[in-house]
Amino acid sequence: MRPTVNDIAREAGVSLATVDRVLNDRPGVRAKTAEAVQEAIRRIGYVRDVAAANLARQRDYRLAFVLPDTDSQFIRTLLGALTDAGHLSAALRTDVVLRRFPAEDPHALAGILAALPEAGVVGVALMAPETPVVRDAIRSLRQKGLAVVALVSDLPNTERDHFVGIDNRAAGRTAAVLTGRFLRAGPARVMVLSDSMLLRESIERRLGFDEVMQARFPGIGVLPSLETHGQGALLHDFVGQTLARYPDIGGIYSLGSGQRALTTCLDSLGRAGQLVVIGHELTPHARTALESGAMDAVITQNVGHVVRSALRVLRAKTDRGPIDLSQEQIRIEIVIRENLPASLPAGPGTRLSAACEEN
Repeated sequence: MRPTVNDIAREAGVSLATVDRVLNDRPGVRAKTAEAVQEAIRRIGYVRDVAAANLARQRDYRLAFVLPDTDSQFIRTLLGALTDAGHLSAALRTDVVLRRFPAEDPHALAGILAALPEAGVVGVALMAPETPVVRDAIRSLRQKGLAVVALVSDLPNTERDHFVGIDNRAAGRTAAVLTGRFLRAGPARVMVLSDSMLLRESIERRLGFDEVMQARFPGIGVLPSLETHGQGALLHDFVGQTLARYPDIGGIYSLGSGQRALTTCLDSLGRAGQLVVIGHELTPHARTALESGAMDAVITQNVGHVVRSALRVLRAKTDRGPIDLSQEQIRIEIVIRENLPASLPAGPGTRLSAACEEN
């Protein structure tokens, strides 16, 4: 039989009211008494049913997802997963709201974050570059008691509580192995593209990529990263000029998830299918590119798992409860044309996500 609060009270020699105050972190208990209750909990192995406790006291969670306002297919996929998870979270008394910010305006992002406590938000999942302004904004949220989770791209130098996403350095190492083997170890050069090298995910993927290329494929030269800032015209110019300058380029590694502009560019240059192309995230366009041969491999993650994990972690941090690290580990997946999963039907994500923005 599982230990109960009655067992805690008996073991610690205190009243049920005192146990309740300690479990719910309410004032009115001396430090020595609170420690006696905590020690009794450890001795008898009491595990609290947080969901039941929250239901009993009618506790609600208001959790915010703060995402860039880009129109990338990856963000759309993330929004769809957020909508699906939001429906399920309603049964757990969780209200999921969405906030969007201009992708390259950290001051606007800081303003959005500063307004969340007044909106009743108790936890935030954030996908953003790590800048001094963002670090200060996260520190302010933490000082006000909000839980903060970095989503997809880590913010390790901030006071965030947890990171939910793949190991991006390992993802870069994986991309290097695929690139080196597809190019048969060279000799060749590889072009590297990024939306922005301010993103931690881009930095970590590039570091991992370089580690493996230098150690295992010295015959392949890796060019400096080209930042496109999500602009298709800029990407087209960079790719065209770089291919003209280095005719021995055999592959392209795209650090981000925006593959549509890249494959369109290669097609217009008559180079589609002629280069090894490795990218990230299995968006609808990446799927089409794999099927056509315009891309060779995509390194991806289960976006639904990412969103559900962020919600679980935020609830746990809000309740000061434990996290099951094995459950929250996001796996790196490699997709090629031969193992493409079946397409999933489009969900109502766009419409419902727009409604979330108005909350």
